[in-house]
Amino acid sequence: MSGRVGDLSPKQNEILTQFRGRIQDILPHLPAQHDHYLLRWLRARSFNVQKAEAMIRKHVDFRRQMRVDSIISDWKPPEVIEKYVSGGMCGYDREGSPIWYDVIGPLDPQGLLLSATKQDFMKTKIRHTEMLQRECRRQSEKLGKNIEAISLIYDCEGLGLKHIWKPAIEAYGEILTMFEENYPEGLKRVFLIKAPKMFPMAYNLIKHFLCEETRHKIIILGSNWQEVLRKHIDPEQLPVVYGGTLTDPDGDPRCRTMIKYGGTVPRSYYVQDSVKVQYDSSVTISRGSNFQLEYDVTAASSLLRWQFASDGADIGFGVYRRTKEGDGKKVSNMLQVLPSERYNAHLVPEDSCLTCHEPGVYVLCFDNSYSFLQSKKVSYKVEVLPPADGQMQSPRSRGDRRLQ
Repeated sequence: MSGRVGDLSPKQNEILTQFRGRIQDILPHLPAQHDHYLLRWLRARSFNVQKAEAMIRKHVDFRRQMRVDSIISDWKPPEVIEKYVSGGMCGYDREGSPIWYDVIGPLDPQGLLLSATKQDFMKTKIRHTEMLQRECRRQSEKLGKNIEAISLIYDCEGLGLKHIWKPAIEAYGEILTMFEENYPEGLKRVFLIKAPKMFPMAYNLIKHFLCEETRHKIIILGSNWQEVLRKHIDPEQLPVVYGGTLTDPDGDPRCRTMIKYGGTVPRSYYVQDSVKVQYDSSVTISRGSNFQLEYDVTAASSLLRWQFASDGADIGFGVYRRTKEGDGKKVSNMLQVLPSERYNAHLVPEDSCLTCHEPGVYVLCFDNSYSFLQSKKVSYKVEVLPPADGQMQSPRSRGDRRLQ
């Protein structure tokens, strides 16, 4: 039994009913509630209902924290990402699934990561994925059958040493992990074409981010790759440059109105070359430790703003709120407001903020606990801006703490 609608064993059907009953409270917050959608989460966890429930509940939190429901309409990637991140959706395979192209060669990973934050790249990938999911829903309505996964063509021509730069691999790994955890069964197959000799080395660096099921969907094509693509994709849906007959309206065989081909990022986009921030303080955070800053926010809807940069390597950062006095230093005892992530603040200084919907003591935590060898110097500036015309609150209203 495949675990899909119309091909369920009695046991799988029973688990689906049980799963739906257990998540009744979050169903309205999901992008779909039908059996096709719920079965994706069950298949991803081998029909273990407890694990599938934990996964989908975590996804609801992810959608809320990343504002996924409005990310297509309300958020636009920075100009440098729009211009210099390659790839795009173009055409449909013979079963009606949308096709996405990732074009690796022209990418300038270092230039991009020196010009935009890792979080901007993550949000861009979420936005692209949501657009593809929306296209799958449109195809389902148009064709009268369930379309839930995409075909991916991964063009590796030009893959080189610049693409295995450590910060780039780490950022790509985080994006892959996000996709695996939040869009299960979203890939139908991956066609990998024009792979150079160094591909196995590059693949070894990222394959541990992929689940076994995803790895099995990767098809590495040889010199007959155009012929194989045409078996799965009608030539009218395949760009000329990839062996089909599809062109842009102006005859462009690369279909540049749909697929972006990136390029070298001009230095004028580099953030460190253009942004000079005067930080109020700096601290060296020992290897394996955290550093906390606390702020009393007395008025709801105040704005908590932070700017920081690290020297030499990335740094973890998250925001929490104390729920009661005497919580101690452990963030596990606090309410998570902004999930802790590793920021490439040594490449692009971080400048962000959040609205404090409730008054209380907010804790900014710089996390170096994952680093066993390296201390990190962090320069920072924090402001609490009141909702009305009140005075700015002192950035050292509660002092700071260091956790060893």
